Amino acid sequence: MKKYRCTVCEYVYDPEKGDPESGIEPGTPFEDVPDDWVCPICGVGKEDFEPVGK
Repeated sequence: MKKYRCTVCEYVYDPEKGDPESGIEPGTPFEDVPDDWVCPICGVGKEDFEPVGK
């Protein structure tokens, strides 16, 4: 599963870890994260994330 980086604060969403504090279980691909989820560091939406690497 691909990691995604916040273009504002550089936070990296790792699907293997998820974001349990926001209710996103480990193993959740970024594509399956709800559209209203926001970056846990700076609060921007999914539209401000980009894939990491290839």
